[in-house]
Amino acid sequence: QVQLVESGGGLVQPGGSLRLSCAASGFTLDYYAIGWFRQAPGKEREGVSCMTSSGSSTNYANSKKGRFTISRDNAKNTVYLQMNSLKPEDTAVYYCAAVISVRAMCFMIPGMYDYWGQGTQVTVSS
Repeated sequence: QVQLVESGGGLVQPGGSLRLSCAASGFTLDYYAIGWFRQAPGKEREGVSCMTSSGSSTNYANSKKGRFTISRDNAKNTVYLQMNSLKPEDTAVYYCAAVISVRAMCFMIPGMYDYWGQGTQVTVSS
């Protein structure tokens, strides 16, 4: 059974950090581009970051550049999102997604991704 499972969310104070994990099972991530997305209440799902299957190219939404870092460990079949300097507006449910791709670039377009995790809640509040 193909599955993505996010973990690492929680409550953090403004300025704090969290590292989200996305573990894949039922398939290997080696040939999959990975995206991180988030959705706040009453808002549309938006792209946060993505990484190509090779890991050689990444992309970030403008407001996340310099604060968020995507990485992958194919040996563990896991992708990570390190989030630093968190702000209240980062509060959302965060999702990872995967699509088989050998493209040299990745895209933060939800409709391009085939597999999705269930999401993990991130709340930034004092």
